[in-house]
Amino acid sequence: MAIGSRAVKPRPATLEKRRDILRAATDVFGAKGYAGGTLADIADQVGMTHAGILHHFGSKDQLLLDVLTFRDRTDVEHLAEQHIPGGVDLFRHLIRTAFANARRAGIVQAFVVLSGESVTDSHPAREYFAGRYGTLRGEIANAFTEMCRERGVTDTARLADAAAAILGVMDGLQVQWLHAPGDVDLGRATAFAINAIVRAVIDGDEPILGGVDEILADE
Repeated sequence: MAIGSRAVKPRPATLEKRRDILRAATDVFGAKGYAGGTLADIADQVGMTHAGILHHFGSKDQLLLDVLTFRDRTDVEHLAEQHIPGGVDLFRHLIRTAFANARRAGIVQAFVVLSGESVTDSHPAREYFAGRYGTLRGEIANAFTEMCRERGVTDTARLADAAAAILGVMDGLQVQWLHAPGDVDLGRATAFAINAIVRAVIDGDEPILGGVDEILADE
């Protein structure tokens, strides 16, 4: 940037057009996946050309990453610091997010489809999802540590497993809900699972079915 120059802020109309494209891309990628959803599909939804989409985002890969960032922002935009909280409030936030997701099937569908696709080596969102899950596991484990410290609980060996289990439950319930929204209450089922996992960690409950070694020994 030249000395004395100032960054040019996008005009409101430009920002709104970008949001329209992101919403359309969320719908298209959710319905067809990244490979199946084309820029032409997205352009048709917003009354633009393929070239117009590229003018705003540069490439299909960049558009995908911006869609994922757009989704993340919607989860925290109502929070004061626009970041998920810590301690017990983190778990409450996850439950509230599940109830919110039950009102935005398109965003949930896009996340489920793209996260599943991202396990392939060449997928442009592979690094994004790997980093996202790593960050969330760390934040959930830290929340557990904070709660355990407050209650004098010293057995924290299961925190990493519990953090991964919470994310696994949330993602798995979203898949079930998308297949059968009339049979699965996404918010309530998520609340039940998170409460059960948190209680098992905080109270140090002995596994009702036995420990892993005991279960495997019965095979």
